[in-house]
Amino acid sequence: MIVGVLVELANKTLDRIFDYKVDDNIKNDIKIGIRVEVPFGKQTLEGFVLHIKDYSDVDNLKSVIRVIDSDVVLNKELIELGKVMKENTLATLISCYQVMLPRALKAKKKNNITKKYDTYYKLVKNIDYKFNLSQQKIIDCFNNNPLVKRDELLKISPSSLKTLVNKKILVEEKIEHYRIEYNKKNSNIKVLTPTQEKVVEEVNLNRSDVYLLHGVTGSGKTEVYIKLISKVISNGKTAIMLVPEISLTPQMISRFSEVFGSRIAAIHSALSEGEKYDEWRRINRGEADIVIGARSAIFAPLNNLGIIIIDEEHSDSYKQDTNPRYNAKDIAIVRSKTNNCPVVMGSATPSLEAFARAKKGVYKLLSMPNRINGKDLPDVTLIDMNIEAKKSKLHISTPLLNSIKEVIDNNNQVILLLNRRGYSSFVTCKNCGYTFKCPNCDITLTYHKTSNTLRCHYCGYGTKVYKECPECHEEAVSNLGVGTEKIEEELKELVPNAKVLRMDFDTTSRKGMHEKMISSFKKHEYDILLGTQIVAKGLDFENVTLVGVINADTSLNIPDFRSSENTFSLLSQVSGRSGRSNKKGNVIIQTFNPEHYAIKYTKTHDYIGFYNHEMTIRKALKYPPYYYICYLKISSKDYDIASIEANKIKKSLERNLKNTIILGPSVANIFKMNNIYRYGIILKYKYEENLYKTLNILVEHYRNNNKVNIDIDFNPNHF
Repeated sequence: MIVGVLVELANKTLDRIFDYKVDDNIKNDIKIGIRVEVPFGKQTLEGFVLHIKDYSDVDNLKSVIRVIDSDVVLNKELIELGKVMKENTLATLISCYQVMLPRALKAKKKNNITKKYDTYYKLVKNIDYKFNLSQQKIIDCFNNNPLVKRDELLKISPSSLKTLVNKKILVEEKIEHYRIEYNKKNSNIKVLTPTQEKVVEEVNLNRSDVYLLHGVTGSGKTEVYIKLISKVISNGKTAIMLVPEISLTPQMISRFSEVFGSRIAAIHSALSEGEKYDEWRRINRGEADIVIGARSAIFAPLNNLGIIIIDEEHSDSYKQDTNPRYNAKDIAIVRSKTNNCPVVMGSATPSLEAFARAKKGVYKLLSMPNRINGKDLPDVTLIDMNIEAKKSKLHISTPLLNSIKEVIDNNNQVILLLNRRGYSSFVTCKNCGYTFKCPNCDITLTYHKTSNTLRCHYCGYGTKVYKECPECHEEAVSNLGVGTEKIEEELKELVPNAKVLRMDFDTTSRKGMHEKMISSFKKHEYDILLGTQIVAKGLDFENVTLVGVINADTSLNIPDFRSSENTFSLLSQVSGRSGRSNKKGNVIIQTFNPEHYAIKYTKTHDYIGFYNHEMTIRKALKYPPYYYICYLKISSKDYDIASIEANKIKKSLERNLKNTIILGPSVANIFKMNNIYRYGIILKYKYEENLYKTLNILVEHYRNNNKVNIDIDFNPNHF
């Protein structure tokens, strides 16, 4: 027997399958999709078995050392999916397979993630032994139980337990337990409104169609998802439910476990490696029918897939920004075709590309235009900070401050959004203008007051803050800009009776903090939830009657063709957190650009108006959805080499791509990151026959070049 093995190698030049002999003693353990350990040169590597055959064209083959798995790690569908990913993203095949798996199952040495076991004891029958009192109490525990947990018996008498084991009256047995336990089913599916029922009925569960559910915030999309999944499960099939933010996962898991109990499984980055390992095995063993999670959950090894649901479809977190640069929405469509099942994408603010496809009939449009409780969407007030900034140096305007106080006096809650963490966005010298920048990246350092450090949010570099300027040596260092830490400090001064909960990357980095914070705020242990964009999507708190946006222009000023769309989406989403119960909701947005169309359409909750306005601009500038975009990033530790090679690549592209607009090379938005210089080339095209062929040649040309790296990103979120 000969097997073709794809091994894990850092060297991208060796991304291919190698043949190995299989000795007779392990032949019966070999299956396609398992991991094996093989010799490779002077080292030993792990790899995936992708082929089994009778002969090889290669002489003197080495033998497989051992079989690692008893169960298949990559099933047939995932193996084929990896090949599609490689073709579409131009990534290595091994990277496509590795991204599908938890760390414990990757083809990589030194994974020390183990299974967890509980110790139980079993009573041996036909015992002829005279027990003392404590021993008899232990024996009595087995009257109605064939197995009793060790901890329960230790409470009676550790010494008696030891004696009974030594006498072989009790036999020890190890039983695996999973690290995550779900609540048992305790509630039914809610009664749907006629609008919700209509949407459910319109989804054909026996075809691989893509549906776009455009439902306003609070329209009850989650209950539609639950009803669709319950229909799929009743037909003996399985389901994947994707959410964009880790912060949304606990809330979604809680609701789904109420309905489906322990038949759900979770996959997301907030889990420990052991928890991911357990959840993956539960899914692979068929112990879970519904998988809930962020981007990587799209690779869940479910069989007989019946539906894939993607909530908050507009979110850019569904796209991975490292190799392989896949989009979970694209993977979902591939899997839907393989399994002949629908994909349902939902959003209050669909991406322009998705809505354009729905209007063209490529996707099927479903609509839920009203809130489930029949209430209007919240009133939105715009505060012109050009005027307010002249009245006060505070970052919270007087109208917003007064509204916060009024809401808290009425025993309701407030959500405040500022999409920038830290205390201040940069630190500078008032005397000479020196700005503290990261030595590794071409970007200013952010000041974090709680730790009194300056930190780079790209490479992680940190340093202490000094009063003296390193350039002019004057004590004139000043904090400029504003972050969530600074707003938290202002709130404690301005509203001393309010309990403030800050939710950003810094406060939620510890395991379980997302869930703990959301639960605390839901129980009304805090009055104000202050956070970055993680507070904007999907959260549902019945007592929130005011949403405030500290600076609506943060995302508007980013040099990105999607900045207006991202701003409209973020503001609309966070506005939807207000007034979700029977209480009237209000929204106050502070902005220096009150006349900008993205902000004006947010005020009137007019998605269609924004869509039409933005599409006109996109058409004129030849951006998606009218054109496809591909971004080439050329990087090197040497400034000159990066520049020279970028220009060479530009000329090569011009020779081979005749139906493509080629822009650049130009410096990336962050030119230097981690001491690496980066240039970018943008390709715009509708149809380019030679595109993949040309780009593949480029990838192959630079594969052996250790001085220059080329990354290719199709339909990127950012440049």
